[in-house]
Amino acid sequence: MRAGVSVTSSESRPTVAAPTPGPAPASAGPQMKPWIAAIHPYVPGRSSGAGGRALVKLSANENPLGTSAQAIAARAEAGPAALYPDPDATALRAALAAVHGLDAARIVCGTGSGELLTVAAGAFAGPGDEVLFVRYGFSLYEIAARRCGATPVVAPDAAYGTDVDALLGCVTPRTRVVFLANPNNPTGTYLPRGELARLHAGLPGDVLLVLDHAYAEYVDPGEEDGGLALAAAHPNVLVTRTFSKIYGLAAERIGWATGAPELVAALNRLRGPFNVAATGQRMAIAALADEAFVRASREHNRAERARFAAAIGALGNHGLRAVPSEANFLLVLFEGELTAAAALEGLAQRGYAVRHLPGQGLAQALRITIGTPAQMDAIAAGLRAMAEGAR
Repeated sequence: MRAGVSVTSSESRPTVAAPTPGPAPASAGPQMKPWIAAIHPYVPGRSSGAGGRALVKLSANENPLGTSAQAIAARAEAGPAALYPDPDATALRAALAAVHGLDAARIVCGTGSGELLTVAAGAFAGPGDEVLFVRYGFSLYEIAARRCGATPVVAPDAAYGTDVDALLGCVTPRTRVVFLANPNNPTGTYLPRGELARLHAGLPGDVLLVLDHAYAEYVDPGEEDGGLALAAAHPNVLVTRTFSKIYGLAAERIGWATGAPELVAALNRLRGPFNVAATGQRMAIAALADEAFVRASREHNRAERARFAAAIGALGNHGLRAVPSEANFLLVLFEGELTAAAALEGLAQRGYAVRHLPGQGLAQALRITIGTPAQMDAIAAGLRAMAEGAR
């Protein structure tokens, strides 16, 4: 047992069960490793309804304001398509360093932050090790753990959010990586600076804390969690971020991470070569420079999220409530006669796709991206009509 960290029983420190393997095929062809066979493939947000009918997509947390005009203009400057992009994303790393006050040598870019989250697990965990994350965390964490042969371990939540004491109580001598999304996906909950510092202080120095900041730009600047400062000051903190959310560049698949030189070196050993396209690199640099677009996206999200939360709150007598969120979505809980599954289909009939996550233990909830005012009004009206009809 590590000093200062209690080791809990398997009942309070549950692991994610692997699917029961099927019979071996009759052929003598290549066989998957058992930890790969245990992976449930990632399921993206729905975008179509019955018969392939296109739906308004509020299931993937994309930016309803689109993409910065400056970033779109930069797309034409990418250069000849026959040439490989800069494999080190040198100019993009320099731009990121300037914006965030970081050392460019301590930044690595990836094919979205998902690539970097996955290689972080692979670099520091393997068979016999444990990768820890909170219940209702991002589904990629389990995939990243199983991909490298490690055992995923799930810590109990606190009101759909992160419980620091529960996480620390699940640390064992086999723990190698702790994943924490802040704000959390799919719940939107947020761990404040003091609690994040307490979590880090309670972890052994040889455990890597990976802070997934995919939605960090939606948090008011004065409320940021201090993750970048932790990564700059400590050898066991890695922060990942993405251009897919507030920057509106989801199609370009651009992410980045920062941490100690040894952490960045490990990720550079495993990431794909030429992993960020030339168009994406140029568009990301332009998006970083368009501070007005980022500010407008944050302000739009704050206002519409508050309006939508109030609309859900008005349906509390029908068993609906929203988990407080700092991200660009709300997790709406259905605790009355109207079920989340029925609401999912009812909204699809009205032309809207939202996210249902029963595979993550959230059969009673829908994650709904904050869209345009008209879209949020339509969603709220649809939920009200269904809730009142379910009485």
